[in-house]
This record gives sequence, structure tokens and C-alpha cells, in this order.
Amino acid sequence: MPQQPPVRSTGSAPPTRPDASMSLLTNVMEHSLDDGYAEAAARRDAEGGGLPRTLRAKLGLAAGLVLAAAVVTVGAAQARISAPVVAKEREELIDRVEAETAAVDDLEAGVERLRTEVEERQRRALRTQGGEQGDLVSLLSGATAVEGPGVKLVVDDAESSDQGGGGPRESSSFSDTGRVRDRDMQRVVNGLWESGAEAVAINGQRLTALSAIRAAGDAILVDNRPLVPPYTVLAVGDGKRLRTAFQNSADGQYLKVLAESFGIRSKISDQDRVSLPAATSLIVRTAEPQSADAGNSDGRAADETGKGTS
Repeated sequence: MPQQPPVRSTGSAPPTRPDASMSLLTNVMEHSLDDGYAEAAARRDAEGGGLPRTLRAKLGLAAGLVLAAAVVTVGAAQARISAPVVAKEREELIDRVEAETAAVDDLEAGVERLRTEVEERQRRALRTQGGEQGDLVSLLSGATAVEGPGVKLVVDDAESSDQGGGGPRESSSFSDTGRVRDRDMQRVVNGLWESGAEAVAINGQRLTALSAIRAAGDAILVDNRPLVPPYTVLAVGDGKRLRTAFQNSADGQYLKVLAESFGIRSKISDQDRVSLPAATSLIVRTAEPQSADAGNSDGRAADETGKGTS
């Protein structure tokens, strides 16, 4: 049988490349670099420099260190230049402070000297102007130190001074009822006076008719001077009689209730001899009898107005 000739298409086919059979070699020649290398090169070009990032970081750090060194050097130079001026100003300030401190010390010494002189004049006036009762007036006013038999009363806070309760204090305003308060010491001192004490002192502070026992926070002040517990009260008088009278008084019972209810400690004992200093500050006040003429004048004025005085 005869062989049929091949069928050809009527259209024209594209020409075949000579290297069509060498596609692998062609790909290698056209793409000689890997895509990753190409991307890295493009990114480096986009960042604007051919230097590696680590090198740029090192260069930046070096530049920063150089700048910091320059700033420190300039600051040190300026400090060295201004150091003498600062030292001079400091010395002048120290001299001024010392001068003002010395002036204040001199003023305080002068005030203390004048206070001592005034107190001595007041004591001398009480002794010389008291007439026949000069010694008694001096004693009662606290102008002179006294010594004699008496009692010693020691009052102290409770060992555990955070206790509660009511009791004689009515202690709603106190957060710590185990501590001795100013009104406790007021009652103690008044009880000693009423029991026959001739002179009283607390922790070395002599009390007079014008003395004040107050509180400043948790501190007790006697004539504006703070006291520290335990509070030692010395009283001059007949020791045994004074102790018995005080313990039987309402104020002595008050102190006993404080001990039972709140643990406040107290101890009273007879003393053969106690010494009390003179009061540190005195106020001398004088009075003159009213004349008969002044009394008649006041009487006529009251009669004319129809009003009297009470």
C-alpha cells in the first residue's frame, strides 16, 4: 500500500528558535543572580547607601560618643572657669550665716539676761513690799525656793497605753486612754492644794497661782514648757497628813479609778525633805485701796442714775 503524504496546515507557523532545545542553559544565562540576591541589592539601593547596616550603626555610635565627649569637655571647661566665682559666693554666704547666727545668739543672751533681772526684781519686790507677811507672800507666789517635809507622787502612763473604755475620763475624744492627760494632772495638783500642800512642783517646774497645765497634742505643758513622763509631783507639807488627805479626797479616788480602769500607774510616798525651786517666771500685780472720796463719788453717781452694781 502506498504511503500517504503528511497533512499540512494552510496557515503559516511561527519560526522555531535555534536555541529552543537549550531552554535550561538559556534560563541560566538570562537569570544569572538569584532572586534573593536581587531583592537585597534593590533594598540596599533604596536605603541610599552601599554601607552595611551594622557599619552605619557603628559610625552613628562613634559620632554620638564624639558629640558627648565634646559636650562634657565644654561643660568641664565652663565649670573650671566658674569654680572660683562659686567658691567665693559660697564663702560670702557662710560668712553672712555665721554673722547672723552670732547676732541671734547675742540677742537671745540679752533677752535671757533681762528676763533674769526682771524676775530678780520681782522677787525682791515681793520680799520687801510684803510687809509683815512678806515671807508668806513670797512663799505662796513661788518667788523663793522652799524646802521641807512633804510627799512625792509619781504618775506614769500605762504599760500598754492603748486601752479603751469609758470611766471617769468620758474618753470619747481620746484615742489612747492609757496615757496621762493634762486634765488628769490638773486634778492631781488641785487635789494636793486642797489637801494642804504649801508648794507644788511637777518635774522641777514650780507651780504658782497663775500656772497653767495644758495639752499640745499628746504632750503636757506647764507654763508652756513640755513635760516628759513619768510625772514626778513634789508637794511641801505635813507628809503623812497630806498623803492621807489626798488619798481620801475625790481627786485621789479619781487617780485610783484611772489605775483600775486604764492601767495608769501612780505611787505616793511621804518624804522627810523635798526641795522645790523658785518659779521661773513671775507676774507682779499690785492693788491700791479705794479712797473714801472715790467711793462717795461712785455712790452719788449710782444714786443719780438709779442703778447699782452687782
